Amino acid sequence: MKKIIISFFLLLISAAINAQTADEIQTLLETPAVSYEQAARFVLEAADVIISYGKSSDLDAAQNAMSYAVERNWLPKKAAAQDAISLESLSLLIMRAFRLKGGPMYTWSKSAHYSYREMVYKDFIRGRTDPQMKVSGETMLSIVSRVMFFIEENPWELPEQPEEIYADVPEDEQ
Repeated sequence: MKKIIISFFLLLISAAINAQTADEIQTLLETPAVSYEQAARFVLEAADVIISYGKSSDLDAAQNAMSYAVERNWLPKKAAAQDAISLESLSLLIMRAFRLKGGPMYTWSKSAHYSYREMVYKDFIRGRTDPQMKVSGETMLSIVSRVMFFIEENPWELPEQPEEIYADVPEDEQ
């Protein structure tokens, strides 16, 4: 049953993420601890966050994705690219990249701790977990697929829009 569920999530992810190849997904499934770089690249591509990769290699694309996430405080500044990402850091990255709304404490602080709690509350993270737990590739794929399924199932509950969109619009038209 577990393999059927994972196959369903992989099918859902592969249909939604056109830049990911089957080899990349297979590599992630076999990864016991996902690095910050791998997580940044996968999550930003899944969330359709546009980053100018140019004609760079996959390694450059992962480095650019991590730099992008660190610049926006979606990942800790002290994070090393090859270090294993924790569940709470992954939660913050996902919440910010997908522009998901959260409860009052997450909205106020935008911290990794409250993003983890919000993801558990929304049932994106399941089972017995710890915020400092290292994330396997299979776990990351499952969480991202649940988030994408949630967004697809709730089209009227739009994620919060970036503030820059309304920069040139008069306040009475917002």
